[in-house]
Amino acid sequence: MRSLLPDLTPFRVSSDYRRLWTGFTLSNIGSQMAVVAIGLQVYGLTGSTASVGVVGLFALVPLVVMGLYGGALADHLDRRTVGLVATLVAFATSVAAAAQAWLGSSSVWLLYGIVAVWSGAFAVSSPARSSIYPRILPLEQLPAANALSVFAMNTALTAGPLLAGVLVDWGGYRSAYTVDAFLTLAALHSLWRLPAIPPEPHDDADGPRRVGLRSVLDGFSFLRTAPNVRMTFVADIAAMLLAQPRVLFPAAGAVILGGGAKTVGALYAAAAVGGILAMLLSGRLGGVRRQGLAILVSVAGWGVGIAGLGVALLAADGAVSRGHALVAALGAMAFAGAADSVSAVFRTTILQSAAPDRMRGRLQGVFIVVVAGGPRLGELAGGGVAVRIGEGWTAVVGGLACVAAVVVLALLQPGFVRYDARHPTP
Repeated sequence: MRSLLPDLTPFRVSSDYRRLWTGFTLSNIGSQMAVVAIGLQVYGLTGSTASVGVVGLFALVPLVVMGLYGGALADHLDRRTVGLVATLVAFATSVAAAAQAWLGSSSVWLLYGIVAVWSGAFAVSSPARSSIYPRILPLEQLPAANALSVFAMNTALTAGPLLAGVLVDWGGYRSAYTVDAFLTLAALHSLWRLPAIPPEPHDDADGPRRVGLRSVLDGFSFLRTAPNVRMTFVADIAAMLLAQPRVLFPAAGAVILGGGAKTVGALYAAAAVGGILAMLLSGRLGGVRRQGLAILVSVAGWGVGIAGLGVALLAADGAVSRGHALVAALGAMAFAGAADSVSAVFRTTILQSAAPDRMRGRLQGVFIVVVAGGPRLGELAGGGVAVRIGEGWTAVVGGLACVAAVVVLALLQPGFVRYDARHPTP
């Protein structure tokens, strides 16, 4: 039983990792609180769901642009400095959000601007932080460290929105934003305590260390010669494009399962809870050598979970009661969330261990773009399909298509199936 529990070795051997994990866990909880508060405030000011949707646009564009550029910064400059400056900008936006709420601002465009700046700051700090971990921990401890990070993120996705609801009800938007600003200080402190972490010296085969479009494009050029790293992105894109369920949740709550917003929230939370449970039993992940195979199995598990969600939605239209169908849907989403969390652990581990240090930041930037853009494209595709065949069949077909895509990828890239964590190669 002890071997199934999370491996806490990274906490014991590295005080730097321990501070980073604690600081960014608290900061991420605050960020999720702010995300919920901004959505509520925009809706309160406009009464328009479309205006709330625009928040996502203002978040996505800086995330994509600055994610790529931020990765190049992390590969060319001191990573502690890059992360520290970006987190300072994020802290400033948290303070600005709190200030506008305390002053009673009614400007939606100010909120949009705050979202855009914060999203850009996060896109710069995340590659820097992720590329720091392989420099402060032995490579064999990266799976355990990433499992702990995935656990922290799922916890933030669960606790942040719940705390936001409590704080907004208690003290208005200003209370949620103010707490977020204070929690961001924990991330700043953890980065401040780090030593300097400049990029490792190399033979300058790529030319001088200049941050620009050429540097960003070099990251994509590297992917063409790195099939194992490339497959971590391709597998995730397949899952997000073919089997992205979030666009189906509103109809599930309003029409199919009933319960409205509560059901929608429960479906979101079920995936995060599944991820938390999986990471609570993550102790043996560090011993997995065939990490490529583990990713493919996990992505297939995600597809099975989404197909199970579709079966539950179809059952709710038949003889099965809505209550039983809801339980089945929540169970399917929990299973999918657990599979996705395991996949995330190994995708991040391969990215950190197989890629050379000089490319880690840029590849983490690409990772952010995939994670941010893939679900949006999947929602667009899923919405179009659901209009034609209904929400239940969209989930079933999408989930099964995801499983089929995994089989095809395994046949096309047998080297990824054989990837050995003891001898990481890009």
